[in-house]
Amino acid sequence: MDARAAVFTILLCVLFGANAVAIKISLVGLGVFTTAGIRFGIAAMVILLWALLTGKPVRVSFYQFKLMVVLGLIFYVQLSLFYLGLSRTTASHGTLIANILPFVVLVLAHYFIEEEFISLKKVIGLILGFCGVLLLLGDAGQLDRDVLVGDLFVLSAVLIWGGNAIYTKRIIGSFQPSQITLYPVAISAPLFLLTALFLDREMVRYVDGSILTAMAYQAFVTASFGLIGWTMMIKRYGASTLHSFIFIMPISGVFFGVVMLGEPLTMGLIGSIVLVTVGLIVVNSSPRGLGQKKYYHYIFPGKQ
Repeated sequence: MDARAAVFTILLCVLFGANAVAIKISLVGLGVFTTAGIRFGIAAMVILLWALLTGKPVRVSFYQFKLMVVLGLIFYVQLSLFYLGLSRTTASHGTLIANILPFVVLVLAHYFIEEEFISLKKVIGLILGFCGVLLLLGDAGQLDRDVLVGDLFVLSAVLIWGGNAIYTKRIIGSFQPSQITLYPVAISAPLFLLTALFLDREMVRYVDGSILTAMAYQAFVTASFGLIGWTMMIKRYGASTLHSFIFIMPISGVFFGVVMLGEPLTMGLIGSIVLVTVGLIVVNSSPRGLGQKKYYHYIFPGKQ
């Protein structure tokens, strides 16, 4: 990866990390499910337009569509929990908990993906990451009960997100990136809006410039063009290369949460970001643990 590509990847990670802040700003004037529905509705149209203009494949077979429906439903559940969580907790907490996703995927992949095993370095990274989350949950209990409830919602979303990632990895071979990006977003968007009609107390309380900017950020920067850019970079440089940069996301989320929203910078939050960030660096800098299962089988049993 050359310098320009590295700078672009860093920028994407910063932008993705700040997304929780944009969601929090939107939730001031819009309902939880309304925010999600508008964001992913716009993103679906943008991704579809991009695919049509660039000649990317969009049509799928009936069998592929059934797989996409499952993926879309999982996407809907995980994002519902994530948005509900962010409506109660801080952007800093939400971002940090969301960034344990690689650890969750690592454990699930050990059981459900052929030839995926956990090395000693990855075990250390896992311990660091989850210790960071435990520290954050303890910090949440000292701040406000709602923050703790929100953290648990986000944590539940991440656990489902991990299952989503494993399911996607198992079926992705029969899809193009444009298809796997478009369909979950397009399927979930109307479900969010339908849910908003029944569960949002007020779909729209008020709209101002900051809320419109935050919605545009979520819809165009992260959910469409950012996702497209990330997919293209993965295709060109590979997932392992890009994942070495993801430790930037929790740092970005906490920084913007403190600076833009005035969220408290507690010792628990600082300790958590250190543990999660170091854990991500350790996990993503280590080689695949192939051939090491005999040493770590007692920690993560399930493969013979």
